[in-house]
Amino acid sequence: MIDESLQYSTIERLAAANNDAAQDLVLEVEGLTVSFPGLFKTVKAVRGIDLQVRRGEILGLVGESGSGKSLTAMSCLGLMPEAARLEGSVRVAGQQVNGASASQLAVLRGGGAAMIFQNPMKALNPFFTVGRQMFDVIGCHRQLSKAQIRAEALSSLEAVSMPDPPLALAKYPHQMSGGQLQRVVIAMALACRPKLLIADEPTTALDVTVQAQIIALLRKLAREQDLAILFITHNLGVVASLCDRVAVMYAGEVVESGPVGQVFKRPAHPYTLKLMGTVPKLGQGPQPLGFIPGQVPNMAAPPAGCAFNPRCERATGRCHQAAPRVAIGKEHWAACHNMIVKV
Repeated sequence: MIDESLQYSTIERLAAANNDAAQDLVLEVEGLTVSFPGLFKTVKAVRGIDLQVRRGEILGLVGESGSGKSLTAMSCLGLMPEAARLEGSVRVAGQQVNGASASQLAVLRGGGAAMIFQNPMKALNPFFTVGRQMFDVIGCHRQLSKAQIRAEALSSLEAVSMPDPPLALAKYPHQMSGGQLQRVVIAMALACRPKLLIADEPTTALDVTVQAQIIALLRKLAREQDLAILFITHNLGVVASLCDRVAVMYAGEVVESGPVGQVFKRPAHPYTLKLMGTVPKLGQGPQPLGFIPGQVPNMAAPPAGCAFNPRCERATGRCHQAAPRVAIGKEHWAACHNMIVKV
């Protein structure tokens, strides 16, 4: 006979654990679809993707150019053009983004979520000092005095390891290096105390040494400030050294997702394996440069079933009908009938 008190205590513990897991979620994307209607055709840029990012976690979103990575990021902040048609649900820190009013989105951007872009020079106004721009952003999102705003700007620059923060505030963007500008943009985002940081290929324009510094900085921020980070890139090396989990996108869909170690060690989807094969391997002598044959599909008329089937050597008849989500390990799944690994 089961002791009822033990039974109910177990149920309560499970309920509490599920509640804690739900509270840890900062970004929840469910069935997100982004399309652009035209006169003769509709471009289906993002097609029913699901993503989750927890506090203190870094999720890498990878894929070829045109796979829908940046559109997914823009959707998380409600930055889509009026012509775009969004379906599904996007929640940031518990707030629904789809359908939110302009005033609600203004509060969300900066306070709930912030974004850093690939080219920091274009993100900053060349006619104003770094300090002026940081003060304006902080003052817009937080009710602080001028002295407190300046102190917060200095503190944020110190948090990103900017040398001589007071001098940095007095400089114009053109007086700083690419690495310094990227630190400024990150500091500006952090000064508003966001729960989610979206980084859209922030290391692409930087040299390898500065890339390593930015990667180490983002890992430190995620760990120390419990910051959730959505990191968008096409660089698998950066994902391997920075991210906790990875989601692989192709033709507007997530085709594989899981912990970085599992996905890179045991890639299941043929596209993931092909993508990893395009990365040159150092120390192995002369070798042909890998590539994926074929072309990215026309998103106005994507292939039926798995979008990768026209380029896939393992494709069979059922691949033209559907692309099932098959579980491989803990939080690791792939949308493929003929996976590389054995389940």
